[in-house]
Amino acid sequence: LRRTERTVFAALQKVATSGIGETSGEPMRDTTQRDKPWIFRTYAGHSTAAASNELYRKNLAKGQTGLSVAFDLPTQTGYDPDHVLARGEVGKVGVSIANKGDMHQLLDGIPLDEMNTSMTINATAAWLLGLYVTVAEESGVERATLSGTTQNDIIKEYLSRGTYAFPPGPSMRLIADMVAFTVNEVPSWNPTNICSYHLQEAGATPVQ
Repeated sequence: LRRTERTVFAALQKVATSGIGETSGEPMRDTTQRDKPWIFRTYAGHSTAAASNELYRKNLAKGQTGLSVAFDLPTQTGYDPDHVLARGEVGKVGVSIANKGDMHQLLDGIPLDEMNTSMTINATAAWLLGLYVTVAEESGVERATLSGTTQNDIIKEYLSRGTYAFPPGPSMRLIADMVAFTVNEVPSWNPTNICSYHLQEAGATPVQ
């Protein structure tokens, strides 16, 4: 490790093991989760919902503690798999989810009330979250017990990736609506995850 990285690592290690708040000097509250194991999940999804479900269940059986779903480009941009513009991309870089039946297949046999699910989806995040919540409820799981994250960072889709589906204004409205919905209906869900990595890859500096 470089000197700066070693310094940062040492500082984080000190905070994690000291039990003392570094800024206040007071003992950490009993509510701290510093000893809680991190969620262990692999970013995965391919071909069909059934094939991806088989992969998820194998990983969970081997000790994985959450899900991280990768969607194909048609799903990311809102195209049905039989659309002419989806040709050659269905199931290629992630799983194809076109309807509620696909989502049921994807999550079949997985206890959603025990899962923390990350969905790397942006332009169509509201739709995928809606499918996830609906499938959970049809499987007997209340929406209020669900936990997870939707990336839902539409700004970087315009500035770096290009997989946007709607104009900027309505896209921002969708993000705001999702935040309001999850706060009220799915309180343990993270509605958005700002992903600066893509912006940096497109040439942005950390300050920008």
